Amino acid sequence: MALDVWLLLGAGIVIAAIAAVRVAHRSGLPSLLLFLGFGLVLGDPAIGIQFANPEVAQQIGLTALAVILAEGGLTTTWSHVRRSVPLALILATVGVAVSVFVVALTVQGLLGFDARSALILGAVLASTDAAAVFSVLRRLPLPPRLAGVLEAESGFNDAPAVIAVMLLSSSASASAGFGTFLLETVVELVIGTAVGLAVGPAGAYALRRVALPASGLYPIAVLALAFVSYGGAVLLHGSGFLAVYLTALIMGNSRLPHRAATRGFAEGAAWLAQIGLFVMLGIVADPSELPAAVVPGVIAGTVLVLLARPLSVMASALVARVVRLGQVSWREQAFLSWAGLRGAVPIVLATIPWAAEVEGSKDIFNQVFVIVIVFTLLQGPTLPFVARVLGVAAPGEAHDLAVESAPLEELNADLLQVKIPPGSLLHGVEIFELRLPAGAAVTLVVRDGKSFVPTSTTRVRVEDQLLLVTTAACRDQVERRLRAVSRSGKLAGWFGERGLE
Repeated sequence: MALDVWLLLGAGIVIAAIAAVRVAHRSGLPSLLLFLGFGLVLGDPAIGIQFANPEVAQQIGLTALAVILAEGGLTTTWSHVRRSVPLALILATVGVAVSVFVVALTVQGLLGFDARSALILGAVLASTDAAAVFSVLRRLPLPPRLAGVLEAESGFNDAPAVIAVMLLSSSASASAGFGTFLLETVVELVIGTAVGLAVGPAGAYALRRVALPASGLYPIAVLALAFVSYGGAVLLHGSGFLAVYLTALIMGNSRLPHRAATRGFAEGAAWLAQIGLFVMLGIVADPSELPAAVVPGVIAGTVLVLLARPLSVMASALVARVVRLGQVSWREQAFLSWAGLRGAVPIVLATIPWAAEVEGSKDIFNQVFVIVIVFTLLQGPTLPFVARVLGVAAPGEAHDLAVESAPLEELNADLLQVKIPPGSLLHGVEIFELRLPAGAAVTLVVRDGKSFVPTSTTRVRVEDQLLLVTTAACRDQVERRLRAVSRSGKLAGWFGERGLE
């Protein structure tokens, strides 16, 4: 097929996928399902796009996941996830280990898997998907601590899951003892961490001091540095995923030139990576083989969602309590269990044993494909409902607005948006009664579809949207004050309400 035809076909797929994102957003469905559907249709023999090379699919998949993780790190606000990182790390290590062994033991008994295949399936399914979590959960009004745990976990847990799958798929590593397996995993994680912590600060320092001739070069430089970290860690036999996420997280929370443009470019690159990745995985899958994988896939997925994930969350919460990192309520544990979304990551990981020609690996790929489709369709749209039922939703929380503005960069300031939810005691409070710190101000109010600049005596109403400009130094104080007034009214300070989560 001529190059111009491929370009036309590729552009058509991307445009159709962009339209599908809008449909998915309105319906609440994760867009990955529509992208996978495109791939299945394109891979149909009647259309004629045939691609069944697991080694190439694996390399394309790992590269796309690196781009998605880089975007996740760049767009994660450290101040929101800082207190959540310890629990997220426990979920990404202890939680992953518990999930692997629970799934492996259960499917070995229920489905007759041999020990190696059962462990591979457990490791493939252990990681939550960064793309699914970032795209779905960032639209949910959750408390910063809970949202931070899920975001950070999805960024960190890819690394141990990838290492486990690769080691189990290697004949030499699979035959080694548990101690050797654990040592290799720890070494790879340590190397990945070291590379990420080295490249991230060095890259941010360089970009702040090198005046590039065009603003468009800064986003390219940031992504290039992220891949320097990824490639360097892999060459040193470390975790490239952990390195790229840490590098992006550090640079994304540094005051870089044209920071908003960099985030926008990274989001565009991540969307393109997601579209290409999911469509490619859909093409790789053989629709004729999927019906046979439905029953074992649903059984394994049910074990994962209703047994392995809850047990991994409970074990992680217990460890956090033992080491005095704070309590995790049963409501939060229940939501964390249900919000462990799987997406492209398990399908990509399932190509690793397939490429290594592990016995039964094609069946594992098909079963994982079914699991992702069925349980993403089940979990994704129900997350807002589950959050409300469990009482963990926080509709009045302030969140970032990404705006490219030179004055905001010069002032080291952020733009926040707050929507006043029903039942909030912010209703009826005048602007001056908010008593925001000196570095913050309410600059605009959107009410009934119309915007106006408020005065100090403007009263806030339910369903109003407030736009606030705040310096980075007092942002936490602003969020705590808004939270306190929402709970206890304008005299929150008298009642001892400090706006803590």
